[in-house]
Amino acid sequence: MCGGSFLSRLPMMVLQSPLRKQLTDWPQSRRPDPQAVAHRPGAAQGHQTEPPAVEFLDYGPAGRDAAGACELVATFGDIESEYAAVRRGAGLLDSPHRATLLITGGERRDFLNRMLTQELKDLDGGGGATARQAFWLNRRGRIEADLLLIELGDRMFIDLDIHCAERAATTLDEFLFAEDVRIVTVTETFHHVGVHGPQAPAVIAAAAADESLATLGDLVARAVQIGGVEVVVARRDQTGGPGFELIMPRSEAVMVWDTLLAAGEKIGEGRSRVRPIGWHAFNVARIEAGTPLYNIDFGPDNLPHETGLISRRVSFTKGCYLGQEIVARTENLGRAKQELVGLRPARDLLPEAGDEVLDGEGKPVGAITSSTLSPMLGAMPIAFAMIRSAHAAAGTTVHLAAEGERTEAVVGPLSFYEAVAS
Repeated sequence: MCGGSFLSRLPMMVLQSPLRKQLTDWPQSRRPDPQAVAHRPGAAQGHQTEPPAVEFLDYGPAGRDAAGACELVATFGDIESEYAAVRRGAGLLDSPHRATLLITGGERRDFLNRMLTQELKDLDGGGGATARQAFWLNRRGRIEADLLLIELGDRMFIDLDIHCAERAATTLDEFLFAEDVRIVTVTETFHHVGVHGPQAPAVIAAAAADESLATLGDLVARAVQIGGVEVVVARRDQTGGPGFELIMPRSEAVMVWDTLLAAGEKIGEGRSRVRPIGWHAFNVARIEAGTPLYNIDFGPDNLPHETGLISRRVSFTKGCYLGQEIVARTENLGRAKQELVGLRPARDLLPEAGDEVLDGEGKPVGAITSSTLSPMLGAMPIAFAMIRSAHAAAGTTVHLAAEGERTEAVVGPLSFYEAVAS
């Protein structure tokens, strides 16, 4: 299950999650108590197998200095059950690869509206915070960062990839003159957790003891109490069903994590509807749902029109912003030189990130960025690929070299199935 060159097993782990003990202890915690089992009538007797070990992987570009790396759970030893939680229950994804910027000052929205690709003037945190997704571009129109902005009324949080946080904060700060705006990187103070799946709204509502959270709309956010801790909860659907991004004080992450797990037991009436998931299960679900990620499927060399996210990240009715001329020119030309698309290989062969995409004459026209076997499609291989626009029309046949063999593949949209109703 590939997820791009940012995922590796290189020995460069530095940033450790505050939840690492909870993560490594999870398989053992699910093991039945031998004494309790022995006293149950009809209980099977015999030797208990050891629980699977939690596998970790490193998140960062190959060859990067170790200081830029962080550690993610790859799997808790049962990818199928983790994926099933995303599709039928709720999966908790520890997310130390997400960073946090804190924006304060009375002119923050006006300033950011002049900088970023989305309209932010109506971003109102008064009656319940609102979230919005936007790109931060450079003067060449390339993407410096993919941002989730969460306005809380008295402050704003920005959720973004950990590897572009410092640069985003620095380059934004360079455009400040006399504005009442302060931009601070607070990644070491706050921690991120994702909750994904059809039961995610019920889990969040139960954990916060607030039934209104069960109907929180997409890209709407609130500051709530979970386990006595203030947590920022933002609805963002990435896996084809409901999803939430949670930002909490790093020092209180264990309390929030345990409260979320306990909420799963509560809504399931003793049978948990929530469990931790690793990157691999999340990756399968987000590829099926057509959710590309920064630094994996696109990055700092790409234009917004190349990402498949233009309608979700860019406003064409707002005022000027950095890189707007390039975006407008590309829009007027009709399409970019390359585009991120979905691919369905004709044969049961799984390409890997970095594998070439070829035209009918065997000439390279692009490359795979992410791929997986889709449980929703009967274990069919599916992939994202960045390919030249001349070959990006839906229904176009291209060729792949996968698993040492060659196969045709059909170009289609990024999403591989209709989103599950929330």
